[in-house]
Amino acid sequence: MDFEKLKVAISEMDEEVAMEMIDEVVETKGDAASAMAACQEGMAVVGDMFERGEYFVGDLIFAGELMGDAMEALHPLMSSDSAEALGKIILCTVAGDIHDIGKNIVKSIMAAGGFEVIDLGVDVAPEDIVKAAKENVVKIIGLSGILTLAIDSMKATVEAFKAEGMRDEVHIILGGNPVTDEACKECGADAWSTNPQEGVAICRDWALS
Repeated sequence: MDFEKLKVAISEMDEEVAMEMIDEVVETKGDAASAMAACQEGMAVVGDMFERGEYFVGDLIFAGELMGDAMEALHPLMSSDSAEALGKIILCTVAGDIHDIGKNIVKSIMAAGGFEVIDLGVDVAPEDIVKAAKENVVKIIGLSGILTLAIDSMKATVEAFKAEGMRDEVHIILGGNPVTDEACKECGADAWSTNPQEGVAICRDWALS
């Protein structure tokens, strides 16, 4: 399998070639982890081209849907590679933001990596996130956002967990374009990442600790 070719197919949004290659990996029970990595690298190229103005929002949405289809197809192989279930994780796009491409990619990778993902959707209020964590007994919370104002909502969500006396019971990770180390510290979160695979690794460490 030429994984560089798969990366290029994803980056050029060549759905036919990309899914043919993904289907081949599934049918032959091939190297799903390398296929996933190639898809992620392709999506990184898409992101770079979007930032340079060579791709537009519609391209970003299509690429995100293609990535989601690829992750869904690879999911059975990745699940079989998981020695244990890692427990539940909440994912959502925070209040005031309705972007979900990045969240959906992370959702696919988290699920493939062994997590039971509770996806609360987009524009989710802090109190609703806290309520869901209580009701589902979830210890890991992933907050996503693309807009700069998402940082304020992320901070408000951390504060909502504090107000409920739950802050020490949960790990909170932030993701999305406006998130930086400084923003993470300002929000009072435990970690941040703009790389889906890195984010999964962080959450996996929490789940197994």
